[in-house]
Amino acid sequence: MDTSHNQDVGSVPSTPATPGTPGAPLFGGFKSQRSSESNGHRRSSVFNNCRCFSVEAWALEDGNIGSTCSLPPPPVPLVKKVGAEFIGTLILMFASTAVAIVNQKTNGSETLLGVAACAGLTVMVVILATGHISGAHLNPAVTIAFAALKHFPWKQVPMYIGAQVLASICAAFALKGIFNPFMSGGVTVPSCGHGQAFALEFIIGFNLMFVVTAVATDTRAVGELAGIAIGATVMLNVLIAGAASGGSMNPVRSLGPAIAANSYRAIWVYLTAPIVGALCGAGAYSLVKLSENTDGQDKPASTAGSFRR
Repeated sequence: MDTSHNQDVGSVPSTPATPGTPGAPLFGGFKSQRSSESNGHRRSSVFNNCRCFSVEAWALEDGNIGSTCSLPPPPVPLVKKVGAEFIGTLILMFASTAVAIVNQKTNGSETLLGVAACAGLTVMVVILATGHISGAHLNPAVTIAFAALKHFPWKQVPMYIGAQVLASICAAFALKGIFNPFMSGGVTVPSCGHGQAFALEFIIGFNLMFVVTAVATDTRAVGELAGIAIGATVMLNVLIAGAASGGSMNPVRSLGPAIAANSYRAIWVYLTAPIVGALCGAGAYSLVKLSENTDGQDKPASTAGSFRR
């Protein structure tokens, strides 16, 4: 439960809001704090101080907000979180698989760049649409990695993964009914050796989770741009591995179409490599992550170009 309302205005929360946290804003929300360059004292944004606004506050003649309402955001019921996770994964699966099927049906007219752009844009819009409800994991590898690093409760992991798997199967069979007999275009199969495919899926899973962990768990990251950052990472990963392994980076991206098309070639690669890569990516960011300052004050930036919350 968020306890930031018990702290002073100038304090920095010791634990950032993370995906799946009941009532948490999208990837930390607007919690940036900066130092005032003109007079040297701390200045807080209205969005940082106020969880809600009262009529009396707006009526103050001096133009200041005055006392603020620091009520914590209401918790999100688990059923709504799981429902949002199902819908978000369904949209992602339908779009990312459909573009691959259309690319096969039209003899490559979409091109690898188009497939990558579609996957990245879909991830971006789904995160913006459902991230504040469920955290928009959309991927069992992400859910497991968050739980392993204690950013997500293990007791909710089966329900999240169940929703993701069910959404994948529903989207795959819907696409099979629409595009049959071109369903094979949506199945991720390696065009290289299984070892090379495993290595690629591991690397792109690492890349994805490294970025996700950064924008979702670090209060110093630019959390408001999480959807853009993660969507761009997905697009980059598909451009890297799409031609060789299919650029899955998500076990349910491969599982649903494999079931619908009854094609399980190298399915073990896509069920294991993304999870191992995500665990390593999340762990790697945790190792290089800057530690929180216990006295509640921002540390001076070590470089002029660093982004700080």
